[in-house]
Amino acid sequence: MYFRCKQLKRAALGRMATIMKRQGQSLAYLEQVRQHLSRLPSIDPNTRTIIICGFPNVGKSSFINKITRADVEVQPYAFTTKSLFVGHTDHKYMKWQIIDTPGILDHPLEDRNTIEMQAITALAHLRALVLYITDPSEQCGYTLEAQKSLFDNIKPLFANKPLVVVANKADIWRDNLAEDKKAVLKQMEADTDNGKVLEMSNKDDENSVMEVKIEACEILLQHRVEQKFKTKKADGILNRIHVAEPQKRDDKTRPAFIPENAKRKLREKKDKKLAEQVENDIDEDDDDFTMETDVDKKSKKKTERDLEVELDIDYTLDFNKKFMLANEEEKYDVIPEHWQGHNIADYIDPDIMDKLEALEKEEELRDQSGYYDIESEEEDDNMKEIRTLAGKIRIKKKLMKNDRRIDRTNKPIMPRTSEPVKRSRSVSRLKSEFTALGVDMTGTEGAKFAKTPNSATKRKARSASRDVKKAKMDEDVPMARRSMSRDKSGIRDAATGVKIKKMEKKMQNNKFNKWGKSGESDRKITTKMPKHLFSGKRGNGTNDRR
Repeated sequence: MYFRCKQLKRAALGRMATIMKRQGQSLAYLEQVRQHLSRLPSIDPNTRTIIICGFPNVGKSSFINKITRADVEVQPYAFTTKSLFVGHTDHKYMKWQIIDTPGILDHPLEDRNTIEMQAITALAHLRALVLYITDPSEQCGYTLEAQKSLFDNIKPLFANKPLVVVANKADIWRDNLAEDKKAVLKQMEADTDNGKVLEMSNKDDENSVMEVKIEACEILLQHRVEQKFKTKKADGILNRIHVAEPQKRDDKTRPAFIPENAKRKLREKKDKKLAEQVENDIDEDDDDFTMETDVDKKSKKKTERDLEVELDIDYTLDFNKKFMLANEEEKYDVIPEHWQGHNIADYIDPDIMDKLEALEKEEELRDQSGYYDIESEEEDDNMKEIRTLAGKIRIKKKLMKNDRRIDRTNKPIMPRTSEPVKRSRSVSRLKSEFTALGVDMTGTEGAKFAKTPNSATKRKARSASRDVKKAKMDEDVPMARRSMSRDKSGIRDAATGVKIKKMEKKMQNNKFNKWGKSGESDRKITTKMPKHLFSGKRGNGTNDRR
């Protein structure tokens, strides 16, 4: 068994190795992909993201180095940035990630290389604000019209994304910008979310850089808030903060009312605060100075318990007197205006009394016309008798049930008073009917149809015939074939039986395998010295070495 397990283990390992060899090329490709993904920057798609894009050498890397802790290489030549770089910054105690993309040229999508496709992929698949940086001074090597053409070409990637256009290197072109270039910038302003092109200079104006950062963060934050308001989660929040106002039911004005107790408590609070302030200003030596407040002047308010003890029998508990309403006469109205913060009048139908009166008139007319009258049906004598008997039966059953409970004996519930049904067919009737028809029935006493005894005679006849049949079998069947006990079966005569009993006693005295050390079921040789190794030439004996 152990050898078999080792063989199965080797076979399983061999098959596993064969499968892995067949998948060698696929696994090598996956390893290359893993190494490539490990070199990519960590981008969180759920974090507030700003993507910087534009032509090469327009100042994208310099901008991200200014506002984040990223260290992106900056050189005076184009295509310095060859991959995505991610930087992080803070604004309003929130985390923001800034993505610097490689420069993009203005040509068809199928002609763009791998470096450019990284920027295109980021613009297409990330939910972020797009910061399009331009260079009106044209020191990047591309005209402003070409930058505008690239802007129009990748505009479909800006769908459902906020957009901010930035004109960089303002320290160079701010005072000497041509009119045609100003016209190009005005055309780009129409597609922005803030309605203007921001000016910036990475070289000597850090304030402008921070203004661009703050403007971009605010636009993105406002856009995310608007998107959240469109979701179902925002609906749940708005429902919780919604303030319900009662509907106007009449022309009566109900101004805001402040109860007198609330005003009194406010005055007491102010007086107490003023008193504490005055006491702090008074010198400690002036012991004669005292100040009484309105609280000290007022007597103690009586409670309901005090009123109950004072009035005794004439006391009646009244909750309506504590209602704080602008109109004191409305305290004892049947339905108050407000109950548990709800206006009850808004939930009452104003025409309910008219509807109730019309309903009462309709019911009165129905009653007068006999709509609700029940026609009594007269029962005949037969139904009355049946009902009487049914009542007597029910009473009898109840009495029998009570008697059975008292007498705890096993008696039948109802006595059997009915007589047994007699058999209508008989041999004498059969003979009489056939004789009337003209058939001679003489000498038919021993016929088969005449042998139909009753149940008692039939049972007696069956037992008698059974005894006769048994006696006949005992005479015909030999001794050996009769049914007998197992200890006597197969014995020819009494002498053989005695002999068999003697042999049984003799066999019982023999010792069969007393200790039970080895038997036929044991598949091993217990001897420590095999005979064929220690004996001489074999003779004519047995071959059994056990």
